[in-house]
This record gives sequence, C-alpha cells and structure tokens, in this order.
Amino acid sequence: MHVQSVDLYRFFNMTPPDGAAAQLRMWIPDLLPLGGGSRRRPAVLILPGGGYGHVSNRELEPVALRFVAKGYAAFGLQYSCAPHRFPVALREAAMAMKFIRQQAVEYLINTHLVAAVGFSAGGHLCGTLGTLFDTPELSDLGSADQLRPDVLGLCYPVAVSWGKTHAGSFQNLTGGDAQLSANLSLDRLVRPDMPPAFIWHTRLDASVPCRNSLLLATAMEEAGVDFALHIYYRGCHGLSLADETVYPVGAVPPISSDVLDWVDAMLTFFEEQGLRMISLE
Repeated sequence: MHVQSVDLYRFFNMTPPDGAAAQLRMWIPDLLPLGGGSRRRPAVLILPGGGYGHVSNRELEPVALRFVAKGYAAFGLQYSCAPHRFPVALREAAMAMKFIRQQAVEYLINTHLVAAVGFSAGGHLCGTLGTLFDTPELSDLGSADQLRPDVLGLCYPVAVSWGKTHAGSFQNLTGGDAQLSANLSLDRLVRPDMPPAFIWHTRLDASVPCRNSLLLATAMEEAGVDFALHIYYRGCHGLSLADETVYPVGAVPPISSDVLDWVDAMLTFFEEQGLRMISLE
C-alpha cells in the first residue's frame, strides 16, 4: 500500500491564507496482478469533524483504512479551521477533489467514481462541496466537473444552521455572521443536480440533534435528489467506526448494534450509484 501526505497549497503552487494548511493524506492499496493494470477503482475523500475548530484524527485514518479494505483509494484531508472562515475549508476540499482526479491515472482511479464522506462539521463541509462546486468562490480552482463529488456520505452531519443544531460549528465557520450562517444551511443549499447522498445519524445524539439529517433528507426529497437515510437509535455523537478501532478496549459507548453496519450500508448505496471496481478491457 502506498501512503503519502501532500501539501495541497504547495502542490498547486498557491499561496495559502495566513496560517492556513491543507494536508492531504492518501492510502492507495496495491492491486492484485490479475488484471491489475486494466482496472480502475473508486476513491473516497474523507472530511473529519471537529466543529470547524479542529480536525478529528479518529475520523481520519481508521475510516480511510476501512475503505481501503473494501478496495477504495482513500484520501483524508486535514483542512484549515477557525480562525479561518468560509470559504477557506471549502476551497481546500475542492483542491483535494481536483488532486484526486488529476492523479487518477497514476493511482488507477476512475475519475467518475469519487465519493466524499464527511463527519459532523466535516459532514457540513462535505455537503457544501456537493452543492457549491460551481460557486464563484471556487471558480479559479477548476471546472465544476473536477470539483463535484460523484456521491456523498454524510455521517451525523451538522446540516442546518437554525433551531436545534451545533451552533459552535457555524460560529467557527462564519465568525458569527448570521446571514452567512443562514446561507450555508445545507437544507437551503440542496439542488436537483447535487450528488446522491447516504446520510446516517443516531436518535440519541445530544451534540448534533438528528433533526439535522431529517431536515436535510426532507429538502433532498423535495428537490428530487436520491438519498438513503439511516437513523439508528442508540449512540452518542462522534462515533466514527463505533468500535474498539477508535475507542479504548472495553470502553465503546452504548450503541445500537446495527450502528456497526454503517460502512457496509454506505458502500452498498455507493455501489447502487455505480461506485465499484471496473475493468477497462
């Protein structure tokens, strides 16, 4: 397996905002010799949470390796957080998507099989990447086709900026700009040509209420966007893989047993959208 980190600002020869840093970590699995050179695999960009105040490592490498085990090339972004405001993190996520597609030949990736998966505030970032890919803030980075993910995975996302939500994420993202926060509420950004999305949450999430996912799914239904929605019952916020991969042995918080199946459920949905290993022969 090929493991490497890339400074996206340096790679694209761009001057970062003062103090900003965008490190893209990649995990590229080896292909078996049988037909390896003629195959192209799907890829996933992972956007961890952290309330736009930090980037959670427990939603980075452990998740990436789980996708690698399923045949994906995985890329995890450590994006800039507060005091950096919108659109810095979004631009960095778009740069990561562009990098993946530009390097697709080298890493045997199909450029039309690139997913983005985000957790908590990273789920919001993932959602904005899937709805604002043609916004003027990204116009200098590439075409909409380069920047738009093919499918989204939204894990307990901070999706709405109003009512019961995680206000701290929007405070960090916008610096307290109420109008900008309203404009960046994902339920208001939903559009018919956005990627299909797999969304999951837990009913007992006390930090980011599951209404975030319910309202987002409702907006997608009204817009005619394909989605799958899983609301598991028991489980706190920030579960990541929800097992001893990311928690101390014997200290996994109470969860409904089916929460452990979210990766497989997401991958099934992705396959239904066409994301699977393909042969060029």
